[in-house]
Amino acid sequence: MNKCIERIQNGIIKENPTFVMLIGMCPTLAVTTSAMNGIGMGLSTTLVLVFSNLLISLLRKIIPDSARVPAFIVIVATLVTIVQFLLQGYVPSLYSSLGIYIPLIVVNCIILGRAESYASKNPVIPSIFDGIGMGLGFTVGLFCIGAVREILGSGQLLGKQILPLADAAAGTPGFTPITIFVLAPGAFFVLAMLIAIQNAFKESRRKKGLPVKEGGGCLAGDCAACHNNSCDGRVFTVGTDEKE
Repeated sequence: MNKCIERIQNGIIKENPTFVMLIGMCPTLAVTTSAMNGIGMGLSTTLVLVFSNLLISLLRKIIPDSARVPAFIVIVATLVTIVQFLLQGYVPSLYSSLGIYIPLIVVNCIILGRAESYASKNPVIPSIFDGIGMGLGFTVGLFCIGAVREILGSGQLLGKQILPLADAAAGTPGFTPITIFVLAPGAFFVLAMLIAIQNAFKESRRKKGLPVKEGGGCLAGDCAACHNNSCDGRVFTVGTDEKE
């Protein structure tokens, strides 16, 4: 149980895909025009992560090493198709908002990276919790970016107006939306701002002599920080089979 909890904490804090590992940036920057879009993409990715880790861990002794990447992609693509149909059938508004980025979950480096570096080398239960941790960490990252962009760009949060808008015609003072934050450049500004705040917080803890959780492990190429004892030192890169 301690290992399972450690996997969840690892994904949310120590190796957060968005703010620490800086992977999966395509959907992170593209769909976070609102907090709801961030939650939708994050939970969709979490669902795929959990079940892909489950299936790959179950089949890890059957899938030959030479065909592992094609096998992983087939498994992930099947799960993504199921999630896409579910969103299209039950949450059509979210499906329309996320658009092409739902099928692109297939090649999200978070999913393929966890499949290669963890699920393919570890038992089922820890692999499931690894998927939950990474998925929740990704969801938290997307929600934070989407929330900041939505508030600054429109004065709304989860579709509800929380900052009264200024009315020039009536002479009523209020919030003036900063429209750049709902455009593409706004995603980079908000991501950089949130990472800077995180780094400032870590630096403050270091100066006080308090412990700071640092990222590391397979996806970072940091074998010394990896808890996977069965790893052979291979850093996952799509299309290669090299060892460092």
